[in-house]
Formats: sequence, structure tokens, C-alpha cells
Amino acid sequence: MRVLLVDDDEELTVMLAEYLRGEGFEADAVGTAMRGKDAALSGRYAAVLLDVMLPGGNGIDALRDIRRRSEIPIIMLTAKGSDTERVLGLELGADDYVTKPYFAPELVARLRAVLRRPARGTNASIERLTFADLEFDGGRRSITWRGTAMDLTPTEFNLFEALLRAEGRVSTKDELSLRILGRRRLSYDRSIEMHVSNLRQKIERVTLGAVRIETIRSVGWRIQV
Repeated sequence: MRVLLVDDDEELTVMLAEYLRGEGFEADAVGTAMRGKDAALSGRYAAVLLDVMLPGGNGIDALRDIRRRSEIPIIMLTAKGSDTERVLGLELGADDYVTKPYFAPELVARLRAVLRRPARGTNASIERLTFADLEFDGGRRSITWRGTAMDLTPTEFNLFEALLRAEGRVSTKDELSLRILGRRRLSYDRSIEMHVSNLRQKIERVTLGAVRIETIRSVGWRIQV
């Protein structure tokens, strides 16, 4: 399985590429946003590790351009403390993020987790469900409200599906992190909260508040249709 590294730190990418090869991956590296975008859209890679700070543009702009044309799994590499970049990256469709300096085994674990998630257009589920004016189509991986499709990232779709299938039961933060992100939730990790926040905004914008994600303080969330 081939992975694309987009980072201008040549020494770091050489070491990471060697580590990835030792874990069974093939890895190529490019050092600019433009080359990274072109390579990510080439169809040669299973996933992208994309640094935020790049010459010739930045990783956020590259992510935005890639997401317009591809659902390839993308993990953002961000500087420590860059909360704004992490939030923006997730809003634009990044599947996950890792803070630099990163621990290589953790990065590989997150990479494997995003690669395990079903991509849009796969037949991981063929079930069709209807909740009032909301229609869920697992085969097409689409969710519509009164005929209007919701533009969700693969992670947001999986999250929405998990909440729908809970049928009003509260889904805990730990449960969703393990199921959707493929890892146990740590006290400082707010990835699942960011994904829920982005999903909530999209749902309420399309349904005008008719479908809501209710927060159960300190526990998790449930969906109200």
C-alpha cells in the first residue's frame, strides 16, 4: 500500500518513509503544496500525510483543492498548539491530524485506522433507512433531507450513521472515538468533538434545525430526528 508524504522537511520525511517501509507501506515524498496536490490526485496513493506549512502554498489550501475532487484519506501534520489549523483542516475534510513532533508508531496507528474506514461509494452497508424526511442510503453512502443531499466527509458520514443506528441512545465519546477514529480517546484528544461540531453545523444548516445532535454533558451525543 503506497502512502504520499507532503512535507518540506527532507530529513524528517526520509526517516518517516523508512519507518513506514518497515511497517509494510511504500512511501513517496514531495516538498511543495502544488506537487502534493497533483500527486494526491494521481490515483497512485492510498492515503496522504499532509503538512500544514509548505512552500508554494500551504497544506490547508492543498487539502481544500484535493477534497473538491477526491475522498482519499488525509492526515494533517500540524504544529503543536495550532488549534485553529486543526479545526479548519477537519472542517475541510481531513480525516485526522497528528501534532508535530509526532511519535511514529502513533502516526502509523492513525494511518491504519483511516485506511480501515469505508470510503464513499463502497458497499460497506447496503441498508436504506428512513427517519421522517431524512433518508440514509448505506450502499450509495448518501444522506438526504427532503431530497437535498448532505455534503459530508467520509468520517462525518460514518459518525452520522453511528448516531442514527443508536436510535436515540446516547453514544459516548469513548465509543465513537474507538468506532469512528479507530483509537481510544485520550483526555487531550478533541478530534471526535471537532468532527461532531462540523457534522452538527452541516445537519442543522440543511434541515433548518429539524434534525439535531444533542450533547449529553461529559458523556456524548444522540441524534434527534
